[in-house]
Amino acid sequence: MDFILLMQMVLAALSAVLLYTFIGFIPGTDETSVLMPISLALILSGTQPIIVLTFFVAAMVTLNLTNLMPTALVGLPGGVLSAPMINHAIHLKNRGLSSLVIKKMAAGALIGTLISIPVSLLLANLLTPFAAVIQPYAPYLFVIGAIFLSLIGRYKILSLLSILPLAVLFQGLRYLYWGTGVVAEGTNVTTSFFLGITIGPLIVSLFSLLNKEKRAAQLTTRYKQIAIPSNLDQTKTLNPFKLLSRKERRAASLSALLSTVFFVLSPVGLILLFGETIAKRIPDPDEKATTTITAMSALAQSTYISGIIIPLIALGIPLSPTAIGPGSALFNAPPVFTVEHNLFHILTSGEKIAAILLGSLLAAAISYLFINRYASKFTKFILERVPHEAILSLFISFILLLAYQDAGLINIFGVLLIGITCGTLNQLGVNYGVQFMTLYAAPFLIEQLAKL
Repeated sequence: MDFILLMQMVLAALSAVLLYTFIGFIPGTDETSVLMPISLALILSGTQPIIVLTFFVAAMVTLNLTNLMPTALVGLPGGVLSAPMINHAIHLKNRGLSSLVIKKMAAGALIGTLISIPVSLLLANLLTPFAAVIQPYAPYLFVIGAIFLSLIGRYKILSLLSILPLAVLFQGLRYLYWGTGVVAEGTNVTTSFFLGITIGPLIVSLFSLLNKEKRAAQLTTRYKQIAIPSNLDQTKTLNPFKLLSRKERRAASLSALLSTVFFVLSPVGLILLFGETIAKRIPDPDEKATTTITAMSALAQSTYISGIIIPLIALGIPLSPTAIGPGSALFNAPPVFTVEHNLFHILTSGEKIAAILLGSLLAAAISYLFINRYASKFTKFILERVPHEAILSLFISFILLLAYQDAGLINIFGVLLIGITCGTLNQLGVNYGVQFMTLYAAPFLIEQLAKL
């Protein structure tokens, strides 16, 4: 690797850190909707593959770390992955512990990054000889994942019953597009469907404003007051192992280690599963909240890192929710990348590892230092200067544009249908994890149903 290329990779990583630090502090930004479009644009612009991978990994690590800050400071989810942390973060905020939450979140995320990278690389090397054996069974893994996430959720029966109807919806839209000639038969429209799921609750909220009774119930005569702590003390040590108690370090490390093995499952589902379970028996509410948040912060990084590294190095197909959603362009971005010719085939193992290590470690170090020093001031700037409605409108526009690119004008209405359906189910208690795994399993499920 020559010096010029290395400098270009460093510049790409720094650019990703700068851009996604700004985006990550904005509440309500979905990971897929902000990662996938920009990486796709880079690929289609002809950027060198190794630079694209460096940028994406740095962006992913930065976003997952900075997305935690609105949750800690103002009780608003930065993205889908931070939503499970809301209750614990609000509890600690009400106790005047926002400063502590920020530092523990950042430390947990850093531990998750440092653990998941070597474990993912090791697991990828172990799975590489079996890639040809694993690939035909990918649909079964998605079905098992959807059932498993349904059974660990609060509304088990509802989640299980939603799997087949959702599969019919996803695959039915694909067959509609094939039958009308909108896309070539066999084209697996997935990216815009994935984004339709993520904006589901938002779409339902927007449509509910068209109902007079629901709109009247939401009318208010005052602005919502959000308090941002201005006295975040600056801890002298930046060592994450000193910022966390022994129990918190163990929770973060164990969560990151275990979640890496289950890379085929939904990141949100894994965060809910391991994050809530690992601190379940802690009696003290404050200690329980800090331990849970630390573990969930580690999980936010480990689930995404393993979900990209293992499919990209070992399998060559998007066999994880992260690879199918935020990282989908790395595997399939016609005409530059296709399923048969993508980053897995173009880059050598050494090049992929170099890009992953450079992008992730550089982003983790810079973001960690920045958050420990300037999280409060930066969040205040974002909330005061950047209209939340403008950001949401921008990302909805991105999603509608991608829907149009995927399958034309009709797919915009298809994505809206998915958003309304999945958003309603989400409000009823069917979590994102079940919906995402059903999307991946839909072709196989409908094929098996047709044989009955």
